[in-house]
Amino acid sequence: MEKFNPDFLWGASSSAFQIEGGWNEDGKGESVADYNSFVHAGPEQADTKVASDFYHHYREDISLMKELGLKVYRFSIAWSRIIPDGDGQVNQKGIDFYNKVIDCLIENGIEPFVTLYHFDLPLALVEKYNGWENRSCISAFRRYAQICFKEFGDRVKNWQVINEQNLMVRVDERLNMYNVEAKNKERVRAQMDYNMFVASACVMQDCHKIVPNGKIGPAISSTMTYPASTKPLDVWAAKMNDNFKTNYALEMYCYGQYPGYYSNYLKRVGIFPSMQDHDEQVLRDARPDFIAVNYYRTLVASYLPSDANHPFGTRKNDVDFDLYGYFKIEKNTNLSATEYGAQIDPMGLRIVLNEYYRQFRLPMIITENGLGTPDIMAKDGKIHDQYRIKYLADHIRACYDAIQDGVKLIGYCPWSVMDLLSSHQGFKKRYGFIYVTRTDNDLKDLRRIPKDSFYWYQKVIANNGLVN
Repeated sequence: MEKFNPDFLWGASSSAFQIEGGWNEDGKGESVADYNSFVHAGPEQADTKVASDFYHHYREDISLMKELGLKVYRFSIAWSRIIPDGDGQVNQKGIDFYNKVIDCLIENGIEPFVTLYHFDLPLALVEKYNGWENRSCISAFRRYAQICFKEFGDRVKNWQVINEQNLMVRVDERLNMYNVEAKNKERVRAQMDYNMFVASACVMQDCHKIVPNGKIGPAISSTMTYPASTKPLDVWAAKMNDNFKTNYALEMYCYGQYPGYYSNYLKRVGIFPSMQDHDEQVLRDARPDFIAVNYYRTLVASYLPSDANHPFGTRKNDVDFDLYGYFKIEKNTNLSATEYGAQIDPMGLRIVLNEYYRQFRLPMIITENGLGTPDIMAKDGKIHDQYRIKYLADHIRACYDAIQDGVKLIGYCPWSVMDLLSSHQGFKKRYGFIYVTRTDNDLKDLRRIPKDSFYWYQKVIANNGLVN
């Protein structure tokens, strides 16, 4: 295989609530992610209190990142560590922590790539405003982002605004929709989504003003959908599944307005969000510098007609929801899947990168891609994760093929740099290059053990491409 460009950014990723621990130390406030882990995860799943304990092990962990050869580390800042109640007093100890992390990364030759918001809204903003339903949350997020730009922007030049907004809005607990009446749920969801778009637009503009040579963009959960058949309505359904779950968001980020198919849907079902007069200009003036792509799987859809019992626009299910009048998610019998149900499809990555580049013509970086599965320590004390190596190798080949197709792909940061708290499976479901010895109910010694995939990826980075 040909090598990648010399400046290609080989990296790895994580998020604050899944890796840091120290959930209430040094003034940090509680977040929605903390609350969800305490209330909804149940006693058999780890919570955010310790996670991988990066908060106390960051120097050791960054040393391992250097050994791995990372050029870039994509991680998130916990909003509630910087401003414990979301919009009040700044917590200097939180700023000090991230300064130490950023400086340590740079000392080890690793570029920091920062996500401002990764599923962890300060819980106080839920209690004050019901979070993103209220425009006060826009002002709070903008102020938080400005503080980050001013405190860290002299060293951090690449920023992601909101991680996977297009996925977050599909999951009630991530939107703090605990007590919303069923009849109001979709209206509230649409308003929260819209307010996040306005906040994102404001923050992208602020980054360009505050951070010298700063670059910023959205991170989307990519959707690639195949039609269940060659029937025209199934083909249309597959396209609409992509549109409703990802493309509408990209169009809002890049062009500053809802596409017609989405605007018409919101109006037809009576959930079009409340807007202010100046929003239109704010949204259109925002300019992302790149698109960050999180890719794990593809989907299949068939046409789902509405009827008397299922009115037009009615949702069924959660993340991979069906939508009456549009689409129904089917299983792809041509693909294998992980034991957690994610169908494995490297070709889908090549297709989706081509699609996004054709439409938006922006550089892209992959900030999540990985195989989540239980890892078993062998008798020799090592983790022989050949299945993860195969998964990553196949997806790296797809990245290379997309570049040959003409796509401007600037980096690859798989999920995750080390084992961390999976949102729904705790430490049973592992993604990392580095094994963490803890289980969901036993912290053990939190020892870090590089897996076989660590040494394999080390060679890929050193070779600037796959090694035969």
